[in-house]
Amino acid sequence: MEDINWTKIFSSSLEHEVDIIKGVLAESEIDSVIINKKDSLYLIGEVELYVNSEQAFIAQQLINQIFK
Repeated sequence: MEDINWTKIFSSSLEHEVDIIKGVLAESEIDSVIINKKDSLYLIGEVELYVNSEQAFIAQQLINQIFK
């Protein structure tokens, strides 16, 4: 099995925002993983989005286009 080096490219306290970005990356055939680090009781913390390190630059460019 291939080892993948994951790189965090985005985080937000708004889970839906991370889900939207994950969808945009999927449309560009970039696999991503969401890690939810929010506390389930107090709802504090961040939701993080990771991509393969080899695709991080392209993914970051797509994110920058979203938040112009």
